Amino acid sequence: MKRIFFLLLIAVAAVTAMAQQFDDCFDGRTLRLDYVFAGNHDAQQIYLEQMCVTPQWAGRKSRMTDVPLKGNGQIQVKDHATGQLLFVHTFSTLFQEWLATEEATKVSKAFSTSYNVPMPKQPVDVTVSLTDFHGKVVTSMTHTVDPTDILIRQLGPNGIPFHYVWKGKTVETQNLASQSPDQPGKRNYSPTEGPLDGQPDITECIDLAIVAEGYTREQMGKFYSDCQRVVDALFAHEPFTSLKNRFNVVAVAAESLTSGPSVPHLGRWSNTPAGTHYDTFYSDRYLMTQDIRRLYDVLSGVPFEHIIVLVNSDTYGGGGIYNQITVTTSDHPTFHQVLVHEFGHAYAGLGDEYFYDDAYESMYPADTEPWEPNLTTLVDFQSKWADMVPKGTAIPTPPDPKVPNYRKITNEKEQRLLDAATQRVGVFEGGGYQSKGVYRPAQECRMKINEVTNFCPVCSRAIQRITDFYTSH
Repeated sequence: MKRIFFLLLIAVAAVTAMAQQFDDCFDGRTLRLDYVFAGNHDAQQIYLEQMCVTPQWAGRKSRMTDVPLKGNGQIQVKDHATGQLLFVHTFSTLFQEWLATEEATKVSKAFSTSYNVPMPKQPVDVTVSLTDFHGKVVTSMTHTVDPTDILIRQLGPNGIPFHYVWKGKTVETQNLASQSPDQPGKRNYSPTEGPLDGQPDITECIDLAIVAEGYTREQMGKFYSDCQRVVDALFAHEPFTSLKNRFNVVAVAAESLTSGPSVPHLGRWSNTPAGTHYDTFYSDRYLMTQDIRRLYDVLSGVPFEHIIVLVNSDTYGGGGIYNQITVTTSDHPTFHQVLVHEFGHAYAGLGDEYFYDDAYESMYPADTEPWEPNLTTLVDFQSKWADMVPKGTAIPTPPDPKVPNYRKITNEKEQRLLDAATQRVGVFEGGGYQSKGVYRPAQECRMKINEVTNFCPVCSRAIQRITDFYTSH
């Protein structure tokens, strides 16, 4: 008993020390950094556009200098006086995806983007860098942030109403449901929240914001209903089901002047908060925005860490970019499956496990181990899921011929055989858009096809690990 009490004291002391370290360096607000990434296939540049500050910090307060995944870019915050590393954030970008297209060999383009870091108490040096598909830094930029700079724009509530559709933890027990959802700038709550009434705990949970896109004022009732469908779909899948109480989910009712998103190939352009459109990179089903700053303006009054842009459309489309954005449509029959797949990209950094060999440039060169936890080139397989492969399994692992073609499922027995294939861990060739040289952990998985129910064990562990990183102290 004494030993248990002693260990508890150590744990409490460690958490207190981490919180104290955060409070020593940061003031509890959020510093928003707006950048422009520009260039072409051969040369890229980074420009600082502006800096803003918002009232609350919703991110982690421990493990500030650790990163769970490398991503394709990184932000480092260092103390200006001492050079001490204070905070690190990793990410991927639509700009880097575009660099792999043929268009990037013919023209230069600029993409605006934004990132949140904790607001420092003293001057800091911020370095933002982008890496290529070999993991090598290709461009970086360092600038100094003085927290007393009068040109750091002060942002507060923007009048866009929002309320919480799910709160994993609360810090109060009083009922706040009586607040009107039309009060500008107020933190609003659904009257149906029941036992979760109270202030959401933004320091202990991962804060997920769902932003309305293509919903007019008259369609906001539908938006709130669709947000509940998002919550139901996401938490219907393990390991998210078991992790539900580690998330807060807030619905942000940003009005569009016109219903639905832009569809360039139909000549339709809509005035929407996030500026999403189909035909990204001239792919008709790729639904994305290249103006992240616009989206952060919508969210200026909301504590958030991850973003789902919920697009009011019945046409297939979407996308997910690690530590930046998930985009999904509300009314396509595969809404449930697409949402979970794309959130797997944006939240857990999971790579696509399908392949078609028509990419202009390989994103996974043979001499480099991918940073995505569910893909390998076997360059450093021991750092991936080697510990989960049953002894005696052939590497590469031949596909099981008994698993039916997902395009030809005709009965429940075949569906069960297909779903069972998600749980057999091996090293199956084909993934990351390449049929050769890239390997995935299961014959079928939610990151490969929509026709299966589950994530494979490797993807499930990756989701669990990244959630533990952000919520366990």
